[in-house]
Amino acid sequence: MPSPTEITATQLARLIGTPDAPALVDLRIDADFDDDPRLLPAAFRHPFTEIDSLAARLTGNRAVVYCQKGRKISQGAMALLRGHGIAVEVLMGGHFAWRDAGLPMAKAAAIPGSRWVTRHRPKIDRIACPWLIRRFIDPSAQFLFVPPEDVLLVAEKFDATPFDIEDVPFSHRGEDCTFDTMLAEFGLSSAPLDTLARVVRTADTNRHDLAPEAAGLLAFSVGLSRMIRDDLAQLDAGMLLYDALYRWARDGQGEGHDWPATSVRG
Repeated sequence: MPSPTEITATQLARLIGTPDAPALVDLRIDADFDDDPRLLPAAFRHPFTEIDSLAARLTGNRAVVYCQKGRKISQGAMALLRGHGIAVEVLMGGHFAWRDAGLPMAKAAAIPGSRWVTRHRPKIDRIACPWLIRRFIDPSAQFLFVPPEDVLLVAEKFDATPFDIEDVPFSHRGEDCTFDTMLAEFGLSSAPLDTLARVVRTADTNRHDLAPEAAGLLAFSVGLSRMIRDDLAQLDAGMLLYDALYRWARDGQGEGHDWPATSVRG
């Protein structure tokens, strides 16, 4: 039974990938991290010996901290952070509890910097991928949308990772789209993400035999691109679209809709 300042892996998993997810802080010592160099989705590492700077970074946010087992490092950091006025909980059982539950984690070594660049006027992959990055890799990630011929030049000059263009690591591979590639590179896998990937792939590659929901995603994506001229504003709107699609993939697939809503039988 978790204490009032703890959250279980199951409870936290319900928040991951949603706008309500807390900031996640990996406090493991280097030796423990080296034994399993993966992070909880959207987590960042921070030395447990530098709580003052962590408190400044977390001000105004709800947070969850974890170490290897969720004991002395996590509990001590939580108590200190609460003294700074931070709303923080400890992941009960720590990294081991999350790992043993088979919940998704990201390969830390596969995560580049926080700045990404791609072609302007996004439709599907170039909205889906930023959603994935912000919800499961780096909530503070910055996205640059530029003319196709300038993507690699901007990437070089502004230390940004190019994606969804030809001949770069984060792009289409065979019949897979860039969203699929990112899942594979980051090592992220879960039933909802796999379902979402199938819908994105179907809409992005125009193969609507793979997932009927893709027709709706394509329609909404084209509509947003026609409605919104500014690419960053379109990304903001698209985040809500993919939040909804993820929730459908996670726990809404069994729900249908019919008319009339109620019926009276004589």
